[in-house]
Amino acid sequence: MTFTDDEIDYLRSQPLARLATLGEGDQPDVMPLAFEFDGSHFWVGGGATVLATRKMRNAAAGRRKVALVIDDLVSFEPFIVRGIRVYGHAEPPVERVGLVGPGHYLKITPTVSWSWNLAGEPVGDSWYETRRTEHQEPS
Repeated sequence: MTFTDDEIDYLRSQPLARLATLGEGDQPDVMPLAFEFDGSHFWVGGGATVLATRKMRNAAAGRRKVALVIDDLVSFEPFIVRGIRVYGHAEPPVERVGLVGPGHYLKITPTVSWSWNLAGEPVGDSWYETRRTEHQEPS
């Protein structure tokens, strides 16, 4: 399975994600950042000094499991949140020109994702239903 059209539209409408990588001793590290979504993969990175960042060092050291959260708080009253959580793996940094210009980027392949309330509805009497998807590597 892949992302639905609604999920792709949502991903392309959001400017920021939170990326969690695993550091030494399996210590999680999370960082907000800009991201690109090409329809199959996520790309994060760019800039002259990005190779020195934890996310790049963690992936380069072979700790490639990652998690991304792309979400937004539409309203407090009524309470409306929506988002997508992605588990996946990052390939070692590659040079390319991306969203924030030329530099090194991690290519993240999703393995599982969960999305909720992309229509932006109020929470109601029960919490939002979640759509879970197992992703296949594109051929």
